[in-house]
Amino acid sequence: MGSIRRQPQPGSAAKIGALLFLLWGVLHIWVGYEGVHQYLLNGVQGQWNMVIGGRQAPREAFIHATDAITAHAQGQLLLNFCIDVGGYGVLGLAVAWLIWARASWVGYFIGLVAIGICDLTFLFALVTPGIIEMNAGTVGGPVLWFLAIAISPFGLPSLRTEA
Repeated sequence: MGSIRRQPQPGSAAKIGALLFLLWGVLHIWVGYEGVHQYLLNGVQGQWNMVIGGRQAPREAFIHATDAITAHAQGQLLLNFCIDVGGYGVLGLAVAWLIWARASWVGYFIGLVAIGICDLTFLFALVTPGIIEMNAGTVGGPVLWFLAIAISPFGLPSLRTEA
C-alpha cells in the first residue's frame, strides 16, 4: 500500500505571482481580441496602428501598402501575430492556475521560459527599438512577467519535494 501524497499548497508569494501571471494572461488575450477586432473592422491599417506608434515608427509617418496583395499579406501576418499573442495569454492563465492550484514548479518554469521568450522578444524587438508605442500597456506586460517570476519562487515548495 502506497501512502497518499498531499498536494503542496502555494504560499502567499506564489499566489501573488499567480495573480500577476493571470493579469499578464488577460492583457495578452485582450491583444488577441483587439487584433481580430481591428482585422474585421478596420483592416490592415487598424492592425498596423496597434503595433506601431513608437519614436522609430510614428503612425503619421508610416506608409501603408497601397496594393491589395501586399496589404492582404500584411493583414494576415498581423492577424497571426495578434492571435499568437492571445494564445500566449491563454498559456499565462494555465501557468497562473498551475502555480495557484498546484504550487507547481513546472508551471513556474513554463512561465519563466515560454512566456519569457514571448515578452522579452516583444520588449527587445518592438518596444525598445521604438517600433511600438511605449506606454503602460506595452511596458506593463514585461513588468508583470518579471514581477511574477521574481516573486513566485518564494511561495513554492522546495524543489526537492516536487517529483
